[in-house]
Amino acid sequence: MASIDDESSFEDPAEALRLIEREQANLERELTPDPRLMYWPWGLAWLIGSGLLFLRYGPDGRVFVDMPGWLPLLIMSSLMIIAGITTGIVGSRSSRQVSGPSSRQGAMYGFAWSVGFTSFSVVFARLTRAIPDELMGILWGGGMVALVGALYMAGAAIWTDRDMFVLGAWISGVNVVGVLLGPGWHSLLVAIAGGGGLLIAGLVGWWRLR
Repeated sequence: MASIDDESSFEDPAEALRLIEREQANLERELTPDPRLMYWPWGLAWLIGSGLLFLRYGPDGRVFVDMPGWLPLLIMSSLMIIAGITTGIVGSRSSRQVSGPSSRQGAMYGFAWSVGFTSFSVVFARLTRAIPDELMGILWGGGMVALVGALYMAGAAIWTDRDMFVLGAWISGVNVVGVLLGPGWHSLLVAIAGGGGLLIAGLVGWWRLR
């Protein structure tokens, strides 16, 4: 029986190091959630939902597209709830591949997304009748966007992910500026700077992960 020289594969330290780096990269790809699934649902929700809000409730009360006032709010809130649940599921599934504290952190973080947006939706639904129509977008959009920014920064603190923290800070800043500018402008900023930024972040993250 021919003998196999186990040391022949490791005669070149540089090759051994490259092998270790490749395996580490493969493991990271397996354990890291797909950035497209983490960011694109939100990007699409904001681009579509806030875009419709801008067309219905534009700056200074201008109506660019005449549609029922409840329609853009219903679409935006539905898309945000779907995005929140999707993010929670993706985060939870990724955490199942590891054990220990990291697994628990991922599961709790994913659960926080789902519970947070469900809770916000219930609270905002109760306040809808007391809020003027022109401020509905600020209530729903501003509140939900604020929650997303905070959750991204919290996730960045858990996994020491600088890119995620920067994204969360960017989203929070865009939201604050939009709320200060008022109805119409908030929807436009969230749709373009928020939704567009998330779509780009998902694409860049996926490319880096590859």
